Amino acid sequence: MERHLNSPTRADVAIWLRKVHGWIGLWGAALGLLFGFSGLWLNHRAVLPLKPAAERSESQLPLPDPRPADAQALATWLQSALALPRPAGNVRVDKARPAPWAEAAESTPAMQPAHWTIVFNAPTAQVQAEYWVGNRAVSVRRTDNGVVATLTNLHKGIGMPVAWILLVDTLARSLILLSLSGLSLWVLTRRKRTVGFAIFGTALAVTAGLAIAHL
Repeated sequence: MERHLNSPTRADVAIWLRKVHGWIGLWGAALGLLFGFSGLWLNHRAVLPLKPAAERSESQLPLPDPRPADAQALATWLQSALALPRPAGNVRVDKARPAPWAEAAESTPAMQPAHWTIVFNAPTAQVQAEYWVGNRAVSVRRTDNGVVATLTNLHKGIGMPVAWILLVDTLARSLILLSLSGLSLWVLTRRKRTVGFAIFGTALAVTAGLAIAHL
């Protein structure tokens, strides 16, 4: 039976895969270099001259008059007062409750006021504000990250906008597609597939074994 004229041959599929492989590689090249160098730097941070130390500072910030009505209003005011580029990433409210030191037998135990915790995250710094309702000032603790912490935050997307996270997602997907297209090209253009599959399986098993061993 003759092959249909329009059916793709193995050579056609290999050519198409090479084109896809090349375009995907071009897209991920810039981010791949950034993450590759920074990942290598982080992996050997114990011997490379990095600046791991973080600088911390604490202060008391007087509240305006009238005071913010709720935790979200306080977060908005703090962003403006501290000139922070992005809104708070986490706002937590602990309601008023009996104080831990209050005697259980007391008919009207002493109450602990509500407690608000507001956190602003960025790759280079973190700002945490704590406020006990009724106070005239809010406690502000700022941590400026060193090189190691900044690179780690960039890798994890901590404090980064949604656009950065989506961009990093495209790099992850590109690596997956590059791996699959590269493996497919190898299968289509090599005859000694058994050796290749053995190498691939061994590498996969060693990687999975090392990962599981440290869980």
